[in-house]
Amino acid sequence: MILFFLALTIPTVTLIIQASKQLKWEAFHQQRLFATELVKRIDRRYQGLISHENDRPFTDFSFLNVISGSDPGILKRSPLSEYPPNSNIPGLLGYFQIDDQGKFSTPMMPPSRQQGLSNGISDLEYDQRVLLRNRLYRTLNENQLIGQLKKSKKNDEASPVEAGVTSAPRTQAPVTSNDNGQSEKFPQKQLKVESQAGFDMLQEQKPSPGAGKKSYSSGLGRVEDLKLEKKYQQQALESKVQESLAREKTYLSKRVIRKERNVLPDEASIAAQLKDHDPQTDELGVNIFESEIDAYEFSRLDSGHFVLYRKVWRDGQRYIQGIIIDALPFINGIIGTSFNETLVSNTSDLTIAYNGDVLTVLRAKDAGRYLSNIDALQGTLLLQKRLSQALGKIELIFSVNTLPAGPGGVLVTWLSLIIMLVLGGGFLLIYRLGLKQIKLARQQQDFVSAVSHELKTPLTSIRMYGEMLKEGWADEDKRKTYYEYIYDESERLTRLINNVLQLARMTRNDIKLDLRTYSVSELLDIIKSKVSSLLERNGFEFKILCDEATGKLNTKLDIDYFTQIFINLVDNAIKFSCNAELKQIDIGCKITQHREVQFYIRDYGPGIAKDQTRKIFQLFYRTGSELTRETVGTGIGLALVMQLTQAMNGRIDVVNRDPGAEFSIYLKTVE
Repeated sequence: MILFFLALTIPTVTLIIQASKQLKWEAFHQQRLFATELVKRIDRRYQGLISHENDRPFTDFSFLNVISGSDPGILKRSPLSEYPPNSNIPGLLGYFQIDDQGKFSTPMMPPSRQQGLSNGISDLEYDQRVLLRNRLYRTLNENQLIGQLKKSKKNDEASPVEAGVTSAPRTQAPVTSNDNGQSEKFPQKQLKVESQAGFDMLQEQKPSPGAGKKSYSSGLGRVEDLKLEKKYQQQALESKVQESLAREKTYLSKRVIRKERNVLPDEASIAAQLKDHDPQTDELGVNIFESEIDAYEFSRLDSGHFVLYRKVWRDGQRYIQGIIIDALPFINGIIGTSFNETLVSNTSDLTIAYNGDVLTVLRAKDAGRYLSNIDALQGTLLLQKRLSQALGKIELIFSVNTLPAGPGGVLVTWLSLIIMLVLGGGFLLIYRLGLKQIKLARQQQDFVSAVSHELKTPLTSIRMYGEMLKEGWADEDKRKTYYEYIYDESERLTRLINNVLQLARMTRNDIKLDLRTYSVSELLDIIKSKVSSLLERNGFEFKILCDEATGKLNTKLDIDYFTQIFINLVDNAIKFSCNAELKQIDIGCKITQHREVQFYIRDYGPGIAKDQTRKIFQLFYRTGSELTRETVGTGIGLALVMQLTQAMNGRIDVVNRDPGAEFSIYLKTVE
């Protein structure tokens, strides 16, 4: 049985394991497709924002523009002059421009406070714009993208338009706040730098311009430090990353330079208008020129900010125009939001890295919680992909924590459980059935041995007494005794044969009942006539105990089966109480609270062990060992009693008395 079970179990388990692996791979592949589509969607959103910024003309980075086609020129504010800055780019801090002389400016700042007032900017808002301008300047300066502020004689003598101060006298310089939140005075002087060399170093694979200072670090380490399994990845994964880098370099080398015609107001005419306080006195002068605009480049600063910048050539002079972006809002605004909207976020972590440095990790099912230690990131690598074009150094790494089972996985899981339950349950049932069959075979062997003994003993006695009577060896007194022995043994044989025949009929489900109505008193009379001679010959006294009211009750039964039940019970009582001090059998009846008639037979023998009170009704069961048993019997008498009682819709029970045992038959009463 064990070999048969293993022969079924091993291939079944192997099949289940292989099916589970295949389903896991399919689920992994499906999650990989979802992740790939998510990367494409994120990339499209970022490239759309960058494309929109690429389309901005050179003139948008000046506070004042000239309305196209107006004659004379009519001024308008740049779309980038709004405060706070209004942009679709998440985390945008502000726009800036650095001219060919290294002069820093931002389109949100008017040339002067007076010009701001004339364009609807209050003093309070102007000071707030100054604070933001200072923040942008400090960010670039801390990353060594702008040289130190130079105070020269020319600075001191700069015109109001160049210096960014009003012509009206002020008693106090505008108050700003530094990075520590402390107040500081920012002099309204021209911000001039040495050069634009810092921007030329941003795209190089070398230490950043600010490497001399402590560079910003997220504390999450490098991509190569990620403890991710790659069992589902192709061997060419690393080469694909290299191909992505190669494509990025190709983009940088082949990007298209855009040419455009620009018109800006002449600063001298604007200053003259402000001096005369009458914009209509003179015709506004304009500068018309052609510019060449390069595509935006993207980089990460040592301070942790992102910078999106482009190079513009005007009259052979290079300008830098760009945007400073706060990193985490920039990541969460598009990557985090898009990640949370997909099913991938239920099963995978998303690691965002820049140029190999891990910036942050969005956790599965909890995108607002970030890792503080890269060692906590575990899982299987799902997808590692870089964004395209300008954002090519941003890398998205998906790692699977748990794969969804999917419909097929759920089906395989349930089928696996059912198959294992069927195999385990079947093996257990077959094992128990085998034990029962072995036990039944032993009981049948004991039954055959007992029947042989039960048949042989009375036949031997009958033959012996018959020969003695035949040879005339017995006188008249002994003949009567011998006849009684022969009669008793023949009765014993009859009961044994009847039990065996009844067992055969019950095995074939060939029980035919002849149910008739009898009174209790009639039944007791029939029982008395059937068992009285048997009890007297074995030296037992018996009592019939039943009150008159119970004797008048009626019940429906098969009289032959009922008689056989009582003969078997009386015979069983005689066998087990033959050595009792009190040789007495009580037969009686009474009515129960459920309106049932209880027929009982009590002996005064040793009783029945508690652990055997249910076993004695099992077929072929006999108490004690076959080698030490003192009582005779075949083990089918009590089993027949139970089955015959149940066939008549009754029940049987046994309880121990002090002394002896009492068997009870319960039958329903009828009107």
